[in-house]
Amino acid sequence: MTALYLIYAAAAITGILIAEAVFLIYSGRNDRRVAVNRRMRLQDSMLSQQQVLVQLRKERGVDGASLFSLNGLRKLRAQSGLVMPIPRFLLTTTGAAFGIALLLAYFGVPLRMALLAALPLCAILPLMTLRFLRSRRHKLFGIQLPEALELITRSLKAGHPVPVAIAMVAREMPDPIGTEFGLVADEVTFGSDLVTALHAMYQRVGHDDLPLFVTAVSIQSSSGGNLREILDGLSTVIRERGKLKRKVRSISTEGRMSAYILSAIPALLAAGIMVMMPEFYASIWHVPMTWYLLGGSVAWLLLGNAMMFKMANFRF
Repeated sequence: MTALYLIYAAAAITGILIAEAVFLIYSGRNDRRVAVNRRMRLQDSMLSQQQVLVQLRKERGVDGASLFSLNGLRKLRAQSGLVMPIPRFLLTTTGAAFGIALLLAYFGVPLRMALLAALPLCAILPLMTLRFLRSRRHKLFGIQLPEALELITRSLKAGHPVPVAIAMVAREMPDPIGTEFGLVADEVTFGSDLVTALHAMYQRVGHDDLPLFVTAVSIQSSSGGNLREILDGLSTVIRERGKLKRKVRSISTEGRMSAYILSAIPALLAAGIMVMMPEFYASIWHVPMTWYLLGGSVAWLLLGNAMMFKMANFRF
């Protein structure tokens, strides 16, 4: 009986160890996969450093021809971090605009009005998507920037030069800051000076805190100084600015939530009436004055939302 218990205990311990080994192997692979940025993934695909630089610059819209003739639109596309080719992106947004139009026609909107609504959506939807992607990327970049400056500071304390410290950020940190600093390191490797590469990174990213770092490195490269102490203080300043922004955003939450609720109530009320009593407005959809009044109501609603968001938005 004792030997049987020992066999059971050994089998249980063996099962626990096997499960732990499988978990550690999977979690280790998952950590490595998450930690690697896009630049490192391209390097793992047997591309040379120069080919990786060309590919990343092409994805960011820095090299090659572009369908955009307006500089502002090209800059927005670069700062959004969009990797999808522009023709495919425009085709996707156009299909989404016409899908919305067909959905409106399905719920009773006249087909002509739905198609007319799809035309401005084809132009507005790409801009809204790019602005959303840029805002999300800027938020993540602002969180990562103090950590990158601290990593550069520790590297400078160890005696490394600034390009080597920037290359260390490119190896250790995920996107978006890992790939952006990797582009700076590659451009310096292939002949560009550090200040020019940093200015190009600011044009690609467009974050408000990045000029502080670019200016500090530019002054240090031209007139000298203790860059380690400057970056150490700069990291603290950026962290405090981030705390202040989050505090102001939490204080202004009431105004934004009021705008969301006031915007959602008419739409939800109309959707509920259309679902529960489809015949309630059936006799007035064909009247032109109905659509004029709806258009005016939407315009007033958008104007009110714009004013409320303007009062609840603070820029630093």
